[in-house]
Amino acid sequence: MIRGKILCNTSPIIGLMSIGRLGLLRELFDEIVLPEAVYRELCAGSAVHQKEIDEIKDWVSKGYFKIYKIKNADMVKSMYGKLHFGELEVIIAAKELDLQLAIIDEKAARKMAAEFLVDTIGILGILLLAKRKGLISYVKSDVDKLRMNGYRISDGLYYQILNIAGEK
Repeated sequence: MIRGKILCNTSPIIGLMSIGRLGLLRELFDEIVLPEAVYRELCAGSAVHQKEIDEIKDWVSKGYFKIYKIKNADMVKSMYGKLHFGELEVIIAAKELDLQLAIIDEKAARKMAAEFLVDTIGILGILLLAKRKGLISYVKSDVDKLRMNGYRISDGLYYQILNIAGEK
């Protein structure tokens, strides 16, 4: 397990849920923090996604996810348009909570996080970390499932991840 808190954006949670690997977050991190905007995004789905919404709410009620209210909402509002509220709140929350790492997949959000001196890891990095820690045996099947579920992973990145994982 990695010590400390980590902030998480919406899409990595959706992606991990879609492949049945959300539990990896609890196995890898002490505390997973969701800014309010991320929580709202996760719970805004339709009745088709009610099972997933119920799971998110259950994780919050059990304390697996902690909800964080941004203090500098004005900064988030002033930056809206460059990124979505959830992404912005993750980055601002990282600064407010003095955290150096956040789980973000979107390229533009990762770039902005770097400008704020916040390191990022994405869903593929989570899978690689889980393999290194012995929590999963292979990443290929999970990455294949992500791609089948519509997660955009280029062929180049796909083969790079498999190479890093030693699963050519």
